[in-house]
Amino acid sequence: MSLKMKQAALAAAMLVLAGGMAGCSSDDSSGDSAAASAAPAVAKDDALAAMVPAEVASDGTLLVGTDASYAPSEFLDVDGTTIIGFDVDLVKAVGQVLGLEAEVQNAPFDSLVSGVKSGKYELGVSSFTINPERVQQVDMVSYFNAGTSWAVPKGNPNAITPDDACGRKVAVQKATVQVPDITERSKACEDAGNPAMTIEQYQLQSDATAAVVSGKDDAMLADSPVVAYAIAQTGDQLELTGEIYDAAPYGYAVPKDQGEYTAAIQGALQKLMDDGTYLEILTTWGVQDGGVTTAEVNPAG
Repeated sequence: MSLKMKQAALAAAMLVLAGGMAGCSSDDSSGDSAAASAAPAVAKDDALAAMVPAEVASDGTLLVGTDASYAPSEFLDVDGTTIIGFDVDLVKAVGQVLGLEAEVQNAPFDSLVSGVKSGKYELGVSSFTINPERVQQVDMVSYFNAGTSWAVPKGNPNAITPDDACGRKVAVQKATVQVPDITERSKACEDAGNPAMTIEQYQLQSDATAAVVSGKDDAMLADSPVVAYAIAQTGDQLELTGEIYDAAPYGYAVPKDQGEYTAAIQGALQKLMDDGTYLEILTTWGVQDGGVTTAEVNPAG
């Protein structure tokens, strides 16, 4: 690929994955993102709303921190400002159950858990995989299952798989569960006498994806729904390699030891799962395969 073609591909990928393309479901690519991101209206549950602390409920809003670079979970719409995605629609519905309007704010991924701990955000919703490190800092309420997938340029010119990427340049988003994964894989390469991987860590997932589309990097790894969406939205310039592995639940990050508040978040998610709203939202974004039927607090791994 020529330099000019690489630059064009990079620009296209950045437009798509940093919020330039419509956030439509996989089976309705003709719809616009505003329509696709319209969360269904749900009724307030007075009993659950009463469990929300006064300091959260008093202003009528639920302040949510997210990293809006992780399509289709949370990303920027075509206006470059509005945050959309299945996580966004779902947390808006959770807010409605609790009688609150979810106000979703964009922030770097690696600042979100600390932001929930400090009280800057009343909830963190950003495709957080539930793991022991995060559960030590915040309580986590499960709502989705995802694994790790790898993507490479179409045709896989370097014949890369998750178990055969030694010496290659691999893109990953900072602070995700994929960072220790790829670090361990690179060390295994060295231990076997092979060249280490060059691990390129990006602040935004959209930048990691664009690096592979442009040819700057040879492969990337990310959560399975993110990789699947990236492949679809880059016009099939990418393809999967290997199988999905390490499936684990996503969780909402709630300030630690908040008792009824955590139970209210759990209860709101469960209500949406039980009444069909949850599945409706996931289906809109084409991620229903990761749906679950029970919301749990700090589920064991």
